[in-house]
Amino acid sequence: MHIKEDNNSFINTVLGTIRISGNSNGISEVSFLEERFDEKILVIDSHIECAKQLNEYFEGKRKTFDFPFAQTGTDFQQRVWKNLLDIPFGETTSYLELSKKIGDVKAIRAVGSANGKNNIAIVIPCHRVIGSNNKLVGYAGGLWRKEWLLKHEMSFSPVKEGMLF
Repeated sequence: MHIKEDNNSFINTVLGTIRISGNSNGISEVSFLEERFDEKILVIDSHIECAKQLNEYFEGKRKTFDFPFAQTGTDFQQRVWKNLLDIPFGETTSYLELSKKIGDVKAIRAVGSANGKNNIAIVIPCHRVIGSNNKLVGYAGGLWRKEWLLKHEMSFSPVKEGMLF
C-alpha cells in the first residue's frame, strides 16, 4: 500500500493517504491527501523510516518520532514548531498557552498562522493545539482528522481530568 512518485512517497492510513516528501537530509513534508492510492510500490529509501514510524503511530506502538526532519520557515515559525514538539502525546494545549510559552502572549494569531504552516503533520504535532475554550479549531488536514488523532492518542494515554477529547 505504498507508492512512490518523483521525490514523494505515499502511504495509506486509516485517515487516508499521506504524502511524505524529503531527501536524505530529512523529511520536509507529511501531509494528508484526499485521493487514495491502491498500488503497491515501495516507498523511496529516504522515506522508509518515516513511513515505518507513522505506521507504528497509527498502530498505537509509537508516541514520538526519531527520524530526521527539517522544514523551512521563519525564525518565529521554527520556534513555534519546536515548542509543538514539547506537547506530550495524548495532551493538548491552547494557542494562548503556546504563545505564552514562546514569550509573547499577544502573538496568538501569529502562533496560529505558524501552526497552520507546519508541513510535517503528526510528527510535529500541530493537531495537539486547540482553542482556549477547548474547541477544535483549525487543522489543514480537516477537523475530523484532528479529532481522530486526539482521540487516538488519548486512547493510549492515561485519562486526564478535564480533558474533553
